[in-house]
Amino acid sequence: MTSFDTTTPGTDDGVAARRSVMALAAKATAWELKAVRDLAPVGVVDLRAPEVGLVMLRGRIGGSGAPFNLGEATVSRAAVRLPSGATGFGHVLGRDRHKARDAALLDALWVEGTQRDRLERSILGPLAARLAREETRRAHEVAATRVDFFTLVRGAD
Repeated sequence: MTSFDTTTPGTDDGVAARRSVMALAAKATAWELKAVRDLAPVGVVDLRAPEVGLVMLRGRIGGSGAPFNLGEATVSRAAVRLPSGATGFGHVLGRDRHKARDAALLDALWVEGTQRDRLERSILGPLAARLAREETRRAHEVAATRVDFFTLVRGAD
């Protein structure tokens, strides 16, 4: 299970931890994020109702060249505030408004900090484990097709 930094959200370490949590939320399925609703307190306010829009994807040639517009992607976003005052934001690819709100709720609960252990145990840990398994499987599939050109015989000289 992955352990997340539990430092204060305003610090650099806290920002990095929040980013890693939100990266996991973005890679989660809607079903995996749905569990966060059970942890939500009564009285959550939608600051920004879930909505769907487009964002421009930008790329760089070679990773450091001049930027260019690659195309557009559909994104859903939401913002919520807990009764404690903690605010959360959710942005996910696709048109799933419920997933965007669940991601915002996860972010708000993470910022609040009172349920981090439960979040890690019930949502973040299993999600990180699934993503690690998928990455390992993908790495094995790629490794099976690897060709070492230095060991190939060139033919008779």
